[in-house]
Amino acid sequence: MIVVSNTSPITNLAAVGQLHLLQQLYNNIIIPSAVYQELTRQGDTIPGAMELQTENWIQTQNITNLTLATYLQTQLHEGESEAIVLAIAFNADWLLIDEELGRKVAAEYGLKFTGILGVFDSRILGKRSAIRSRLASSRRIAIAVYPGRIAAIAIFSTTC
Repeated sequence: MIVVSNTSPITNLAAVGQLHLLQQLYNNIIIPSAVYQELTRQGDTIPGAMELQTENWIQTQNITNLTLATYLQTQLHEGESEAIVLAIAFNADWLLIDEELGRKVAAEYGLKFTGILGVFDSRILGKRSAIRSRLASSRRIAIAVYPGRIAAIAIFSTTC
């Protein structure tokens, strides 16, 4: 399975100590170089930056269609644009992206996408109660669950 990710699913999952869920679901994920730069340009202070540099299941790839990336950057951030371009180039099974405009553009290009809520969706994981209890025990996340679907996730800092 080919999965390309934008920045936000990585940072949000890493912030609550659950980045490993991506590996459990997809084995490997591919990120464009712009996403790698966004996450690592400030050292390892951004959630997920250290994992990008140490985990071999997260692979960085350069884009080749610079024309499309430049065009998409008139609407989207660089990381979102490159993630979409990479997903098209690799004919990805999934694009991980949370931003509404990015999802709209991805749909225009016929890409299948999901985001952090999709990662927690019980239909994908099939382990809703185990995951919910593990996340709730961290006291850094609150999840509103409705039958068959997680409706909302709120991330809280442990310093609050």
